[in-house]
Amino acid sequence: MDFTTQARRDGATRLIAEPFCDNLTVIDIIGVGTLIVAIKLRLWCVLSLFALCALPAHAWAQGIVDTLPRVKPSVVGIGTHHPTRTPRVQLAGTGFVVGDGLTVATNAHVIARELDTARRETLAVLIPRGEQVEVRPAERIAADATHDLVLLRIQGEPLPALALGDSDRVREGQTLYFTGYPLGAALGLHPATHRAGLAAVAPIYTPPPTASRLTPQLIRRAEDRYVIFQLDAIAYPGNSGSPLYDPDTGQVLGIVNSVFVKGAKENALKDPSGIAYAIPVNPLKALIERSIRRP
Repeated sequence: MDFTTQARRDGATRLIAEPFCDNLTVIDIIGVGTLIVAIKLRLWCVLSLFALCALPAHAWAQGIVDTLPRVKPSVVGIGTHHPTRTPRVQLAGTGFVVGDGLTVATNAHVIARELDTARRETLAVLIPRGEQVEVRPAERIAADATHDLVLLRIQGEPLPALALGDSDRVREGQTLYFTGYPLGAALGLHPATHRAGLAAVAPIYTPPPTASRLTPQLIRRAEDRYVIFQLDAIAYPGNSGSPLYDPDTGQVLGIVNSVFVKGAKENALKDPSGIAYAIPVNPLKALIERSIRRP
């Protein structure tokens, strides 16, 4: 930026500094035949700039430190309950509470397995209560297979719900966070939080180099194209359904739904790629709206 503009008055030349900050003091010295210009910045303005550059890394992360206690009570486990199985409860993924506190959002693939209803196996939402776990039966009330989303309904006392943001306003390079259960219940039902850089906003469908590589899944994606968030983050199978949110506001901007796997599926655990994907939150908002209007 050019910080100077010129003006002429009484045959003399003046150089006036444009604002560098709100507290810039400009001293104009007008001379005839000799140009004298002095620009003086208030000392505190300069020092403040140096202080800003010298901020420790933890100062930038203060947002997530303050936001996390508001997010974690809304993050739940998604699984099944089987009265004659050992263990009776199995965790399949992560979900989070939305709306009136009795609706839970997650990925459709988390509950895709057919239930053993003959032996009274049911869907379940697992709510951490310190070292204990509250298990509530859940019912599927709405689904969006295209975007891998599903809504579950639970009974009982409402839980804290997360606010949903506008995923159309998310920008590449933005730092986001997600909270969930990456390793299932291996370490107990304690949600873990991971930082994610938004590496790309890309279409879900990329044409293969040859027609021979077309699969039924790719064909479906070609027919129902939408964008997906590519994340620079390590996620694990248990993170499916985790809310992806803004660290300052806590608003959900996406739902973690898959990871890029190098080689066999087992490598997702022993050799993670560091690339994960999330569904933008706006399709979830539309699904919630449809479920409310449904008679």
